[in-house]
Amino acid sequence: MVSAEAARNIVGIIGNVISFGLFLSPTPTFWRIIKRKDTEEFHPYAYICACMNCMFWILYGLPVVHPDSTLVVTINGIGLALELIYLSIFCVYNRQKKGRKIVAIGLLGEVAFLGVIAVITFVVFHNTTTRTLFVGIICDIFNIIMYASPLSIWHKVIKTKSVEYMPFFLSLANFANGAVWTAYGLIKFDKFIVVSNGLGTVLGAIQLIIYGCYYKSTPKKGSGDVIKPNEVQLSGATIA
Repeated sequence: MVSAEAARNIVGIIGNVISFGLFLSPTPTFWRIIKRKDTEEFHPYAYICACMNCMFWILYGLPVVHPDSTLVVTINGIGLALELIYLSIFCVYNRQKKGRKIVAIGLLGEVAFLGVIAVITFVVFHNTTTRTLFVGIICDIFNIIMYASPLSIWHKVIKTKSVEYMPFFLSLANFANGAVWTAYGLIKFDKFIVVSNGLGTVLGAIQLIIYGCYYKSTPKKGSGDVIKPNEVQLSGATIA
């Protein structure tokens, strides 16, 4: 019989694989930027936010904060590296200095904020229970914000009665990501992983229902149509 710890590790590995795929999902957008040597209308905000999300989950998963969370640290470490690569590509091909300043100020602000939270965590709180509570609440706030980011797309889909800007497989992967990490958090109960990813699962299910409702009413477009970068940019995975 498989032990709870073994089952948790298996589910966590599956979660890592799904999350890694989600982290790679913006690759076509950045490959287009490289080929065109221009960021055009692309905005970096979602990727800056994803960096903060990853950094805080890495802090949460440290043994001195929340023991036995190696898989949380690994996938968010990988995710952070990929997000930084995406932002580096943006900075290289951004023709306006304004975009580079946004990235620089955003990342510096996040590092400073993370530093303050880390100091408070290790100076004020002296055991893993209280550290988990403090950092976990912050992580859940950012995770929920990331999961809620497609709400603007939902409005666009309902208004236009078209799922053109809501890719099915990405929506399915987001749902699966939330469901797997919720299961991971339930096996060895972790309320912070369960709360944000449980909500993410519900939002993912609603997104799939919306897709099903408006799929048939979506106008068919020819292969010659051009999709603007700001219409396909993705926020990256929401990982816990």
